[in-house]
Amino acid sequence: MGELILLRHGETAWSASGRHTGRTDVPLTAHGVASAAALAPALARRHIAAAFASPATRAARTAELAGLTGAKQDPDLWEWDYGGYEGMTSAQIQARRPGWSLWRDGVIPGASPHQGETVQAVGARADRVLARASASLADGDVALVAHGHVLRVLTARWLGLPAVDGRLFRLDTGTLSTLGAEHDEPVIVTWNVRPGG
Repeated sequence: MGELILLRHGETAWSASGRHTGRTDVPLTAHGVASAAALAPALARRHIAAAFASPATRAARTAELAGLTGAKQDPDLWEWDYGGYEGMTSAQIQARRPGWSLWRDGVIPGASPHQGETVQAVGARADRVLARASASLADGDVALVAHGHVLRVLTARWLGLPAVDGRLFRLDTGTLSTLGAEHDEPVIVTWNVRPGG
């Protein structure tokens, strides 16, 4: 049985400044390109049976640089749709809504077509990704290249936790994490590992 390999895309200008980047297609910075390429040696040592990436350029480029050139686009791996909070930092949102938490309070509607989504909707997408990925785990590892919040929700769902428990897992850009099993129970094998770490 293989493991799920989670790659959070490399740094972008928005991720570096803490801006919520859901559906805005922001490219990787030079640092983001370098950290994505640095993931390739760790992946080269693994038997990858399948690879899937968010349609966002930052995720697709990370997959390519990490050596996953055949990664299939999976729209369910898009980042959380932040609606009216797209492009804002947590501090900016909290100035309007003191004490705001994405995980507890969610988002406000944004301009069409991105009206925002609930944590439960992100969890439903993560469940669909896990169902598709699980079909290939018998043949080896499955790599998923996506974004911080959706991968955190996916991890919670892998562990059998509610989607909102994704709040418990910090995930930095340009990192590799693995999910597997121990005694047939889902576990986190590695988390938030930087290249060479």
